Amino acid sequence: MNKTKCRQIFEIFAHNNPHPTTELNYSSTFELLISVILSAQATDISVNKATDKLFLIANTPEKILHIGEEELIPYIQAIGLYKTKAKNIIKTCQMLIELYNGEVPNNRKALETLPGVGRKTANVVLNTAFGEPTIAVDTHIFRIANRMNLAPGKSVNEVEHKLLYIIPKKFLKDAHHWLILHGRYICTAKKPKCSKCPIYDLCEFKQKEVYL
Repeated sequence: MNKTKCRQIFEIFAHNNPHPTTELNYSSTFELLISVILSAQATDISVNKATDKLFLIANTPEKILHIGEEELIPYIQAIGLYKTKAKNIIKTCQMLIELYNGEVPNNRKALETLPGVGRKTANVVLNTAFGEPTIAVDTHIFRIANRMNLAPGKSVNEVEHKLLYIIPKKFLKDAHHWLILHGRYICTAKKPKCSKCPIYDLCEFKQKEVYL
C-alpha cells in the first residue's frame, strides 16, 4: 500500500474517533501494566471482570505483594494462563519496589526486564500510559495489516516496523488503538464487516467483495 492511501485511511480513523484509547479499565499506570500482563491470550472483557474486583483491594505493587500469590489467584483464575500470570505479577511487583520505588518505568529496556512483559506489553504501556508513538502488534493488528495490505509481514516484528514506516507521524500515537478497534469490531477474523467499513474504498483486501 502506498503512503498516500495509508494517510487517507488514518485521516478517516481520526475523523471518526479523534481520541481512541484502550478498552481495559485502569486508573493508574500500574493498573494498566497489570491489566496488559493479564490480557495475553485473553479478552479485555475477561480482564476487566477480574481487575474490577482485584483493584478494589490491591492496586499497587505493595498491596498485591501483601495479599500474595495464593490470594491473587482467585481474582484472575477465569483468565487463561492464570497460574503463570500470578507468578509473573508477584515477581514484577517485587522488582518495581526494589528497583523503581514502586513506579512503572517509562522506557522499553526496563519494562522488558519485568516478568510477563514482552515487546507487545511494553509497547502498550509506552503508548497508552506515556504517549509514545509505539504500535503493539496483537492478533488483530497482525491480521488486518496483512489482509488490507497495509503492512504485510510474516512476523509481528516485521509488521510493526512496516507500520511505523508507512503511517504518517501525526497519526502514530493513536494508530495502535485505531487498528485494534478496527480489527475487533469491523475487520473481524472470520467474517469482516466490509459493508460497514469506513475505509472500504481504500482497502486492498482482494476477497472483500465476498463480505458485502
